[in-house]
Order: sequence, then C-alpha cells, then structure tokens
Amino acid sequence: MTATPTPASERADTFRAGFVSFVGRPNVGKSTLTNALVGEKIAITSPKPQTTRRAIRGIAHRPDGQLIIVDTPGIHRPRTLLGERLNALVESTLGDVDVIGFCVPANEKLGPGDRFINDRLEDFPRAKKVAILTKVDEASRSEIIDQLARLGELREWDAVVPISAVTREQLDVLSDVLLGLMPLSPPLYEDAQTTDEGEDDRIAELIREAALDGAREELPHSLAATVDDREEREDGLLELYASIYVERDSQKGIVIGKGGSRLRQVGETARHEIEALLGRRVYLSLRVKVLKEWQRDPKALGKLGF
Repeated sequence: MTATPTPASERADTFRAGFVSFVGRPNVGKSTLTNALVGEKIAITSPKPQTTRRAIRGIAHRPDGQLIIVDTPGIHRPRTLLGERLNALVESTLGDVDVIGFCVPANEKLGPGDRFINDRLEDFPRAKKVAILTKVDEASRSEIIDQLARLGELREWDAVVPISAVTREQLDVLSDVLLGLMPLSPPLYEDAQTTDEGEDDRIAELIREAALDGAREELPHSLAATVDDREEREDGLLELYASIYVERDSQKGIVIGKGGSRLRQVGETARHEIEALLGRRVYLSLRVKVLKEWQRDPKALGKLGF
C-alpha cells in the first residue's frame, strides 16, 4: 500500500516550526540533548564548564514540523571579555527564541546556579518556558519525584518533562511538547539540513573537544581551535591543517605532553571524529600556538571568531 503525500496546502495549516534554546548549569546535558533530538552530533560535549562557545543551530525534522535547537553557552558570571561576549550572545539568542528549555539534572539538588538562571528567565517574557528534568536514568524514582516538586515551586511552567538523552527515554514526548508550543510556519530549513554550522567550524570544535578530554583544570577556558588550511589529495585523502591555541607557554607544554604524546592522542581522537563527520579518510596535522591572554584581548578574540 502506497502512502499518499500530504498536500502542501494542508501541510501549511498544521506544520509548525520554531526555535528552542536549552539553558542550565554546566554539565546538565544541554548539548547531549541537542544531539539526541537532531539525531547526529552537532554540539561537542564535555564535563568542563563553558564547553559551548557559540550559538549552534541543530535542526530536528519531523513530518509535522521542525525544531530549530540553538545550543548556547551557559549563563554565567563573566570574568573575562570572552565571558562578557558569550553572555551577550546568550541574551540575544534567548530574546529571539520561541521556547526556552530550563535543564536540571534529576540526580542533583537545585542550587544557587539553578535559581540564578531561573531568575534570569524573567528577562525573556516572549519565550514560553519548559522545565526539562535531565539524566533520569541516573536517578531513583524518589529523586525524580522530589526534583519535579522543586521545579514546580520555581514558577508556572508551560510544561515539565523528565527525560534521558542517553537512553532516549521520553525524548519523543519532549519533542511533541516543544513542537506543540511552536507557531504555525512553513519549513525554515531544507529537509536534509541538520545544522547551519560551517564544516570547518564543526571540525575545529571536534579538535577542541578532543583537547578538552582529560585536560587539567586550568586549561579548558584557555583552549581554542581553528582550521587553517585543507588540501585534497589525488588518492582521495583530505589533508587538514589546524591549530590549538593556549594563553601561556606553560599550557603549550601541557597540551603537547611528554615527547608529544598527549598531542598525538588528541590528534588521533579528533581524526576519528572528523572522519565520522565527513565520511572520508583524513590526515590531520595539529600545531599548538600561544596567543597571550586571548580571552581578554579584543583583537585575539576577533581572530578566533568571537
């Protein structure tokens, strides 16, 4: 039996599309949730604070609509010019989205950071507010019930949804809820498009993700990455030349490691991720460069795309 396509006019009457952004403390699962809803790796993930540094759009396609998920840097009290610019990016993004999803882990009690972010939601009256209880696979039933009660005390939510992005528990419910809060709209992106991130930007992020893995506490904020050049070889191999930036000479030695051991591991991990992204063989050449106090230098921030 052959399915009959929905006429365009009928689809326009029921199709919904709009923007949602997830907010919450570091390491509550925002980027993991973004990737799970889109169905592929759009945003890098790491337990390190402020891993996400740009407004990354992932597009989740459904027969009845599109969810455009804007993964943003976390709201935080800035200590550098970079932090100020990231906060400004978050504020401009949240001012434009249709729905804000406030993510709180089921297995951790609400703290000052959660309440700070909840208070900031008042600055964005246009957006509907959904509470998302993440990581329910890591919590007991009583912990989930208690956390849901605490969330209910914070404000009147448009919806409250407990989920696990890892086990995909209730992801379809969350998708239904979010789409139901979106306006009627024609599709905003082509059916095959899953992000508006450029390829080099995605590659640079995968390199930074590999460099963040196992990085010492003083390093994460100081790490940045860029793709500097690419060359197509006749045998089909893609040569990529990229740089990892740090702020001090001492940090350069940490990233490189004894005899270059750590940089080799970073390169190997990143190369596998890049090959999975591009679907082809890649040669990756990495260099570590010092860009003094780049988080506080407007010119350096511009060079690195902030």
